Amino acid sequence: MSLTFGPDALAPVTLDRREGPYGEVVLRRRGDDFEIIANGCFLMDTSDGRSERLLIDAALDALPAGRPGPAVLIGGLGVGFSLARAAAEPRWGRIAVAEREQAIVDWHRDGPLAGISGAALADPRTVVLTTDLVAHLRTTTDRYDALCLDIDNGPDWTVTDDNGNLYSPAGLADCHARLTPGGVLAVWSAQPSKEFEQALRNAGFRGVRTEEVGVARGVPDVVHLAIRAA
Repeated sequence: MSLTFGPDALAPVTLDRREGPYGEVVLRRRGDDFEIIANGCFLMDTSDGRSERLLIDAALDALPAGRPGPAVLIGGLGVGFSLARAAAEPRWGRIAVAEREQAIVDWHRDGPLAGISGAALADPRTVVLTTDLVAHLRTTTDRYDALCLDIDNGPDWTVTDDNGNLYSPAGLADCHARLTPGGVLAVWSAQPSKEFEQALRNAGFRGVRTEEVGVARGVPDVVHLAIRAA
C-alpha cells in the first residue's frame, strides 16, 4: 500500500489552549506526537524523550551508593517522560513533581497525556505539587536527595522572566539548601553552558559536569549535574 502525504500532513492541531496566571499554555498534536507551547515558546514534545530520561537516570547514578529510598523532586511535569522514568525505577522513594500550570496537570490526569504518565501518577510514591518551583524551593522545609529540574529551555533561555531566578546565585543557594548532604542537582538544558557550570561551582556545588544526548546535527540537549558536599 502506498501512502501520500500532503503539505499539511504534519500541521499541528491545537487540542487545548488556556490562560493562566503565568500566561498562555497550549497542547498541540503533530502527527503522533504532542507538543507543549508556553507563551508562544516551544517547550517540549513527545518525539524523543532521551534527555528527559537522562535527567532522572544521571541523578540517581550520581547519588552515593547504598542510599535507601532517595527522595526526588522533579521540577516541571512537561510531557511526563521524567516522571514516568522515575516511577519505573524501584530505587526511588518519595517522588514529588512541582508543576505550576494546572492545565498541564489536567492533561496528564485525564487528558491526552495520560497514556504517558497515568501509571506514574497512580504510583503511591508520587505526589504532584501544583506550585511554582522557584517559590517552592525558597519556602519549603522539605529536603530531597535529588532535584531534577526541567522548567525552561535552559539557564540561558527561560520561558518567563521570573524563571531566571532559579539560575541566579539566590536560586542556586535555595537548591543547595533543599538537598541532603551528597544530594544531586540535575538541570536540563537545550544547549551546554560553561557559564552555568561556573555558577554552580560558585554556589558551592562540587563534581560539576555536563552529560550530552547526541543528535544527528545541531546542538545536543544536555543535563548539568552538581553535588552538594556530604
